[in-house]
Amino acid sequence: MGADNSAELVFFLSQVMGAKVMLANKPPGKIGTLSDLTMVEKGKLPEVSQIVVSRPFGDPPLLVPWEKVSSFTLKEVMMDLEEEDIEKYAAEPPEEAILLKDHILDKKVLDTEDREVEIVYDIKLAMRGGRLYLTDVDLSKYGLLRRMHMKGLADFIYSLADKIRAETISWTYVQPIPTSISSFKGDVRLNVLKEKLAEMRPVDLADVLEEMDHEQRVMVFNELDTERASDTLEEIDPRVQRDLVYSLKKEKVAKLVDEMTPGQAADLLSALPWSDTKIILKLLEPEKAKKIKSILEKQEENIVNFTTSRFMKFSPEKTVKQARSEYQRQAKGKVVVMYLYVMGEEGELLGVIDIKELLQADDAALLKDIMINEVITLKPDSTLKEASAMFARYSFRAIPVVDEKKKLVGVIPYRDVMNLTHHFKE
Repeated sequence: MGADNSAELVFFLSQVMGAKVMLANKPPGKIGTLSDLTMVEKGKLPEVSQIVVSRPFGDPPLLVPWEKVSSFTLKEVMMDLEEEDIEKYAAEPPEEAILLKDHILDKKVLDTEDREVEIVYDIKLAMRGGRLYLTDVDLSKYGLLRRMHMKGLADFIYSLADKIRAETISWTYVQPIPTSISSFKGDVRLNVLKEKLAEMRPVDLADVLEEMDHEQRVMVFNELDTERASDTLEEIDPRVQRDLVYSLKKEKVAKLVDEMTPGQAADLLSALPWSDTKIILKLLEPEKAKKIKSILEKQEENIVNFTTSRFMKFSPEKTVKQARSEYQRQAKGKVVVMYLYVMGEEGELLGVIDIKELLQADDAALLKDIMINEVITLKPDSTLKEASAMFARYSFRAIPVVDEKKKLVGVIPYRDVMNLTHHFKE
């Protein structure tokens, strides 16, 4: 597009339907009206790919690529075409085309239990960098009234409630539309992606949740199992995280906290009022609550309060082949999975093996023969500042903590020291 589109413009599909489509040459001439838009799934948000133009006198519609649009407003679309080229674009949309008006408006939206909850009354569009993207589906009655050209009435009705109750779902949480759909084949089901939740990485799921409005975010978050919800919560932006935690029951927060290491839990609870934090701590196992409270109150900040016991333990007499076959079972529910800690019968730390070394080693080799014997460790009374310096020096992903008898007390993950917001004592 040749127009300046540096600022983001927001439209609703209902507002642009019927807009005049004009030739950009001088003098401009009307060639028809905008009757639909086609989309392509591309990146996080779908893009408008073509303009469908209806013409008078029974002439066939035009299917014009978005690249030929030089200006796009609510009332008028300017096309960068020569008059003699118009007929080149005379065509019906192909079978595989996804039409916003024809295929998506008035379709059902299903919740995570496949129950019909709402209808798509409108579609929100945003102009960014000369491209037009689909950002949300509008499920609100306000959207329905807007679409019926009764926006004035809608504004009056909702002003009585002091606010416009917009109900939209971000397109990032809508299942991709099948490419074989047709307006004559019944409803298109826009599913909230229950079946996709288990496949998404926590960091990606966090991005999706951040795009949603508050009520949608809470509804979807409550569908996650405890372990997945805990991992996802750690990845969410702190401001959204705080808002989400405020909306959850204390018992639910306690379950999430119980899945976290003490350092992660302290970082999360530090955003809550102390009165709420105390209630949550009382719901936890006393020893874990004591560690978290110690961190929150910034007492001594000993590294032992940040340790986790959820790491991989192996006997030195195991073969590489045996360790590989047991890895998946042992890794389930563990926090530190990139290192194998080789331990003696009394719980003493004998050595450590990076997962890469395990994968590259000979099947018949014993773990004691491939492990690193001189292990860099921390002491139970080491401080967070000392741990931070050690992580910065060696770039480890986790560091074991051992006592004076070399007994492995626990392991401190990198993120619990380097990615959280604790202030180290001088």
